[in-house]
Amino acid sequence: MQRQAAASSQYGRPQKQEGQVWDSVKKAAFVLGSGLFFLVAFRNSVTWHLQRFWGASGDFWQTQWTKLHIAFSDNDWALFFLGTMIVPTLSFWLFNSVLMVADLTGKPTFITRYRIQMDKNNPVDPVKLRQAVKTVFYNQLFLSMPMVVAMYCLMKWRGNPCGPELPTFHWVLLELTVSGLLEEILFYYSHRLFHHPALYKHVHKIHHEWTAPIGVVSLYAHPVEHVLSNMLPVLCGPILMGSHVATTMLWFTMALLVTTISHCGYHLPFLPSPEFHDFHHLRFNQCYGVLGVLDRLHGTDVAFKQSRAYDRHLLLLSLTPLNESIPDPPKQKM
Repeated sequence: MQRQAAASSQYGRPQKQEGQVWDSVKKAAFVLGSGLFFLVAFRNSVTWHLQRFWGASGDFWQTQWTKLHIAFSDNDWALFFLGTMIVPTLSFWLFNSVLMVADLTGKPTFITRYRIQMDKNNPVDPVKLRQAVKTVFYNQLFLSMPMVVAMYCLMKWRGNPCGPELPTFHWVLLELTVSGLLEEILFYYSHRLFHHPALYKHVHKIHHEWTAPIGVVSLYAHPVEHVLSNMLPVLCGPILMGSHVATTMLWFTMALLVTTISHCGYHLPFLPSPEFHDFHHLRFNQCYGVLGVLDRLHGTDVAFKQSRAYDRHLLLLSLTPLNESIPDPPKQKM
């Protein structure tokens, strides 16, 4: 019997592993197939309307870009720096300044009533917040800026990122799609790498000092993590595609605002759901990615899908906070 059990164990394990691999393949096919179906189904409606809007406003934006291009005609670097550093950074701090007021004062209640972890950051510790702000400033000034300089040199060598013509709507859509997929892949695996015990305590633990994150914490990280996990996944798309600075500006601004929303700690109406990444800060070993595709493929969202946070992980289209419409189950009395 023991020999039979051993043989069963010996041959059962590979079968189980094969089953897990096949299950992952089916999940990947489901996710990619669903995405393809969505694109095909809505290509003739959503894309058509967006293209008409783009075309109608194209002359206006091209005129504004031409004026700006002439104003910076002898200094492409300044134009590139304006689009890739100044505009995205100002957008980041403008949005976060509103969130930090809510974090520190508890007002306006229109924001604070949507707090995800109701018992945390109410209000936020000002000492911890100052430390986070200093670290973010350091990362942007001494790490992000040199990487943007290197990015400019590379893109200037391979093409003209500040050309006089703006890209077409379909090309911008393609570039944003490629950049988003690259970010998902590179961020997921670098993020999981930094959760390895050998690296976590030396690098990633800094970011996880905030078990209930706030917006500015999105860039609160060890320098190594900021370079490899925050910056590189976002830079690779525009570099690979040889993007125009206008597209790069749009992508960088979107990336900064999305990561701010993911960390903000508030599930606000009409904004993307931050429940996925908030759950990661709460549980540490779940929800490593941005889009959630690779988490589904690798099974690193199992506990999340069994939680009430998963039920709330949707676009809020009303003014009723989700912790009221989908409350936590009552705690069992001992």
